[in-house]
Amino acid sequence: MRADILRVQRTDVAVALVVTALTLTPSLVPHVRPWWFVTLAVLMSAPVLWRRHAILSTGVIVGSATTLMAITAQSLPQSVLLLPYGVLVCTYTFAAADLSRTRRTIGITGLVVGVALSLIVPREDLETYRYLVTVIVAAYALGVGARARRARRDAVREREGRIREERAAAVARERTRIARDMHDIVTHSVGLILIQAETGPLVLRNHPERAKAVFESIAAAGRDAVGQLRLILGTLRESDSVLGATREPRPGIGALPGLVDNARRAGLEASAEVHGEPRDLSCDTDTAAYRVVQESLTNTIRHARAKTVNVCLHWNADNLQIDVADDGRGAGDVREGYGMIGMRERVAACGGRLTIQPGSPGFTVTAILPIG
Repeated sequence: MRADILRVQRTDVAVALVVTALTLTPSLVPHVRPWWFVTLAVLMSAPVLWRRHAILSTGVIVGSATTLMAITAQSLPQSVLLLPYGVLVCTYTFAAADLSRTRRTIGITGLVVGVALSLIVPREDLETYRYLVTVIVAAYALGVGARARRARRDAVREREGRIREERAAAVARERTRIARDMHDIVTHSVGLILIQAETGPLVLRNHPERAKAVFESIAAAGRDAVGQLRLILGTLRESDSVLGATREPRPGIGALPGLVDNARRAGLEASAEVHGEPRDLSCDTDTAAYRVVQESLTNTIRHARAKTVNVCLHWNADNLQIDVADDGRGAGDVREGYGMIGMRERVAACGGRLTIQPGSPGFTVTAILPIG
């Protein structure tokens, strides 16, 4: 507190000097008043220097000195005109400050009592009543207006900060989504291309009649990857308003047959089953379902050394359960890479849950996604 009192602004010093000069002048010109009169004049004005740090204490000192001056000035042989500059400055600062209800009530009560004593005890006339009440109410109203403007500015800054945070969070979410999509596209489509390209020479040498199908599979996977990459790059280039009209729909669970066909082209005995009545999914949930199946099949193709894989969809009233099971080597030394982490994040973002567990033999990925 002591450090705050010593640290004052230049404007506060200027205000204190002006108020002190205006208050002291009538006590020295044209007649030099008694020492107690000058002392009260100083106490009526100089303490406003510290009003921002201790408004109630400053108000008590300035107000008490002003009331004593109003009561005792009647005993002087020469009349003197003293205006309550210090009280007006303190009233404005008090009204503009952010105070608790208790402190504000105490301050208003003290102000009313001080003004009443300054008018009633010296038996001032009605014109003095009107003048003093008017200037004090005006000072208080100006302070309330300053506090309201400051509150509006703070609200605007807070709202702008919240908007910036929301935009930054939206950008981060979009970047995460793009990174997941890029990973899924590259690992699935490009992985299929690599597998087919590696087996192509063997097929061409041992089964020439199947070579055409292999190359068609490579071309189809490449076209699919290019199409999805073009969509993601378009998201990075264009504004949301343009994309809203031109962006193609994201892949969803309706594209499951294509994923199963890709797995068959990679040499797996892939099958798909659907139980229950299919329901409409939200865009994010539909995309998450597609990516879970895509990533699971990609892991099976690249790592599981499996011969068969089965994708099963279980539709019910509340959720969609996806099971992707293979007969590969299982989960003896499985580490969660970006693909599995991405699956967990997608499913969690939709309010679902994902479990990854070894089978007997093989490996099973189960995702439960809420509907609606």
